[in-house]
Amino acid sequence: MATKVSVEDLLRSPALQLRLLAGQAGLSRSVSWAHVSELDDPTPWLLGAEVIMTTGIGVPHSAARQRAYLERLDDAGVSALALSAQLHVPPLRRAFFEAAEERGMPVLEVPLAVPFIAIAQEVAAAVQEDARQRLGAQLQVFGALRWLAAEDLDHATLFRRLERLSGYEVFLCTPQGRPLLPGVPVPSVDVLPAVPEAPPTIPGGFVLPVPAPGGPAGFLVAFEREGARPAGLAVVQHIATVAALQVAMVRHERETLRREGAETLSELLQDVLDPAAARRRLARMGLESPIALLAVRQVGDDALRRALDGRPHLMLRRGDDHYVLGSPSLATAVAAIQGVAAGVSRPFVSGEPLRVAQREAVWAAARAAESGRALVHYGDDTTGRWLQDDPWVLTALVEHVLGAVLAYDSAHGSQLLTSARTWMERDRRTEDAAAALHVHPNTLAYRLRRFAELTGRDLSSSAAFAEVWLAIRAAHQLGLQD
Repeated sequence: MATKVSVEDLLRSPALQLRLLAGQAGLSRSVSWAHVSELDDPTPWLLGAEVIMTTGIGVPHSAARQRAYLERLDDAGVSALALSAQLHVPPLRRAFFEAAEERGMPVLEVPLAVPFIAIAQEVAAAVQEDARQRLGAQLQVFGALRWLAAEDLDHATLFRRLERLSGYEVFLCTPQGRPLLPGVPVPSVDVLPAVPEAPPTIPGGFVLPVPAPGGPAGFLVAFEREGARPAGLAVVQHIATVAALQVAMVRHERETLRREGAETLSELLQDVLDPAAARRRLARMGLESPIALLAVRQVGDDALRRALDGRPHLMLRRGDDHYVLGSPSLATAVAAIQGVAAGVSRPFVSGEPLRVAQREAVWAAARAAESGRALVHYGDDTTGRWLQDDPWVLTALVEHVLGAVLAYDSAHGSQLLTSARTWMERDRRTEDAAAALHVHPNTLAYRLRRFAELTGRDLSSSAAFAEVWLAIRAAHQLGLQD
């Protein structure tokens, strides 16, 4: 099987009589075509691996512009620049030759007696067999859709097969450089274009957007594999199409699982699934014991989904709140969301009813919102969780301990109860509580003294403090606090 023609092969051809002016380090560069261009910037119309031939009309005159001209060609993947001798080439500056040497960009001189068509014919003849190989690779890569349907390949296996057929190493990523498909490696962010419409050619390969509704889902980067025979841009474009199809399938599967998860969680919260059926369904969704329920507030759908991406979970939105069922470790990811207030239940066994877990998670979320914390685990408050569920008992406790304060706040529009609660929640740190209430510490101190007078309880006493704290938690449970 013939080897693709290189710049050095052209330089050694007796018929072409080419002379190397600079860039010897790049003589091993492969050549896919030879093309005449007199443009100052032909790069938008190039695919890479071309020999650009010019009489010099488009070559700038100044040193800085000559250097920029050569660098543009090199950035576009041009294999070599061939300049016709004795025609329109301006004096070549030292900066031009320095750039060629730095980049290993071969610059060739073509004798006046050698027409450009002779170079083009030499290249065309040399790559004819390679073109046949490319066609065979294209036909096999175009069969990727048949593989998907017949063999049910996973992403990693599919793209390894595409790599072997195409002659490229393939990488995929989101626009931010994160993994796009499981099992497919991520490229260096340095090669990603600033805009999706950028030219596809990069040194050693191509970078293409992966199309998706609403804008690119990410980028495909393909680098020529050493010792392989790259099949060209058309094949890489088809691989990008295959990647787009895979992304669409993954998104559809995720949306289907999200809807199924929301329905399952709704049924669990309503206690309409028997334990055995619940365990089977949760296991199918990747949830194994122990699990926990989170109640999440003050966060949007997208932010919560991003935080939980890649982690098995069920999510259900009710009003402005979200319920999330999954591993207790999900709490760490949720707590990292900006501005969130979340509560997490105690861990429990998969299949158990969620009535208790729901009450624990909601209680903990309310506690998080009140205290300004991102996350509260049920049980952080070692007293409030022991309150009875009987509203008559709770009402009696509140009336006995806080009745006078509630009446005073109602009559005067004051905030004695809120002030005492905030001070207690912040472990009796007056400065912190005053800042949270947006009042002066002296104002808070006065309110606490007035609170103690009305309740008849000295808050420096451990017994009185515990009784007041239980009463405040009971008042919240009854909805008597803002």
